[in-house]
Amino acid sequence: MSTVSQLAIGIDLGGTHIKAALLERDTGTLVQTSSQATLDGEWRGSQPLFAHRVRDLVHELEATAGCGPLPVGLCAPGLAHRSGRCIDWMPGRMHGLEKLDWPAFLAREVRVLNDAHAALLGEEWVGSAQGCQDVIMLTLGTAVGGAILSGGRLIRGHIGRGGHLGHISIQADGEQDAFQTPGSLVSYLGNQSLLQRTQGRYESTHALVAAALSGEAEAQVIWDASVRRLAVAVASLINVLDPELVILGGGISAGAGDALLKPLQNYLDQFEWRPGGHQVRLTLASAGEWAGAYGCVREFERRQFETQR
Repeated sequence: MSTVSQLAIGIDLGGTHIKAALLERDTGTLVQTSSQATLDGEWRGSQPLFAHRVRDLVHELEATAGCGPLPVGLCAPGLAHRSGRCIDWMPGRMHGLEKLDWPAFLAREVRVLNDAHAALLGEEWVGSAQGCQDVIMLTLGTAVGGAILSGGRLIRGHIGRGGHLGHISIQADGEQDAFQTPGSLVSYLGNQSLLQRTQGRYESTHALVAAALSGEAEAQVIWDASVRRLAVAVASLINVLDPELVILGGGISAGAGDALLKPLQNYLDQFEWRPGGHQVRLTLASAGEWAGAYGCVREFERRQFETQR
């Protein structure tokens, strides 16, 4: 077993599952994992039940390590407070998450960050972005999330909004999304808007892609339109951020694979500005389901490094 000073715990707190990993801080070696259902909406006393489940997982992994309190990195949906102590803003779901002071609740060192930010840090450490300094990551699932690495730094922004790429506008005359953006990317891609976009015909993007691959004409038209809009968004982001790599993560990307990558690359061949023939590399996320937990632990090392720069 590694020494206590080399270990940390990463917690990926999602709306459905809580994933916890005991990791070596210097090498990224996965020592032990555990998970529980989030049970969003259930409470124990004055705290959401998921908070107690996080604490149980932390204690379980510390027992595995055979030590006392370990540092914990925790990621969740929403805007992380600049102090790194809590999620400052997360409306509509996971009630009780906003303002929950995790270092106080867990009684140990904790750093909190946004889940998409953590996923990109995980990809930088052990996944597709290893060795890269300028990266855009889009997470395609229920909604569309994202994160940006620029010059080796994670773009957090003034209040933590940095990287909310699903809410860029690709149709100025479109309907406003939940965050008031007209015609945002998330309105045309992702499972939460799929029933509306397909008049209730397809219940998941996986079903839509399967139908398109089987030759169903209507599904092919809908999927092609979704990929084209994604290409417009990616090409625009490339112009703004000038990345060396674009990573696609999330359940839709993992499930669609080449059915997403190939048509997306074909559209980028039409839309991407390529000065001197330079083409931005496009790839799928590869750190797997523990990317967020990896990124949470990586956050400790990055914060220390960034404060020294």
